This record gives sequence, structure tokens and C-alpha cells, in this order.
Amino acid sequence: MMEQDRQISEVIADERPRLRNFIRKRVPNDADVEDLLQEVFCELVEAHRLLKPIDYVTGWLFRVARNRITDLFRKKKPGAFADTAIEGEEGELLQIEDLLPSGDAGPEALYIRKMLLEELEIALGELPDEQREVFVAHELEGRSFKELSAESGVNVNTLLARKRYAVLHLRERLQSIHDEFTRR
Repeated sequence: MMEQDRQISEVIADERPRLRNFIRKRVPNDADVEDLLQEVFCELVEAHRLLKPIDYVTGWLFRVARNRITDLFRKKKPGAFADTAIEGEEGELLQIEDLLPSGDAGPEALYIRKMLLEELEIALGELPDEQREVFVAHELEGRSFKELSAESGVNVNTLLARKRYAVLHLRERLQSIHDEFTRR
């Protein structure tokens, strides 16, 4: 049974800080971090209520957290990229939406759009956590390196290097799909 000598409220109080830090390192949005933390503890309470045997509570909590993080990233809508802007060849600001085929342009364009967003999401998922977090925070959330450095305690140059490696990976990973669609 769940480490017999520890009550559920003690487990939650003891494990909350470590579990929050674990989730925060993998999830950039603070609201999502808190939601995931609550989901993990709700699952613990439910398991306790149903008298499910849990031999090692800490390991179980971290496994549940990992699963919830995976679920979160699977659920994230590709539309989250819609507000992102980049500079075009002529200096104009382009949204990700401007770079993708319109969903109204017919079934082929809708298919291409969906495939590109899926490939981008997969490519982001392949990045090491630190690189993905910096790339998402800077490129997709529009946060500055100075702000990220102050928040994380990581040197700005280290953050720049992480983003550079992320960009290099994404370019290499997405080049073939780009080439395939530009040949059409």
C-alpha cells in the first residue's frame, strides 16, 4: 500500500516543490504547470480513494507527471503558432498563418497545411528540453532572452546557443518537407 506511514496530505506537501520543478522544466507555460500538478495530485487522491496499491509514491508521482506532460503536448493545437510573426524577404511581418496554405483553398491545401503543422510539432518534440523551451519561449511566445535569463538564471549566451541549435535542427528536419511541397 502507499508508503503506509505517510498520509496523503503529507505526501502532497512533501512532493509538491520537486514535482512542480520537474514539470516546470518541461512545460513553458506556468498555468499549464499548475494544471498538470493538480492533475497529478488528483490522480494520487483517486488512487488512494480506490485503495490502489502504490509501493513507491515519489516514483509513481513522477511517472504520472511524465504521462500528463506527454498528453499535454499531444493535445496542444497547431493553431498555437498562429500568432507568431516573422520578417519576410521585403521586411514585412508575416504570421505563421501567412506562410501556410489557407485552409479555405481546398482539400489539397488543407492537407498540406495539416501535414506541415504536424511535422513542425514533431520536429519541436525531437529537440532536447532546453532547446525546445528557449525556441518556444522566444519565437512562439515572443519573450526576450533577457527575460528568459532572469527567470531561469541561465546566461543569455547559453540561451542564444540553445536557440541556435534548435533552429539548425528544425531547418535540417523540415527541409525535405519544404522541398517536397515547393516542387509542386
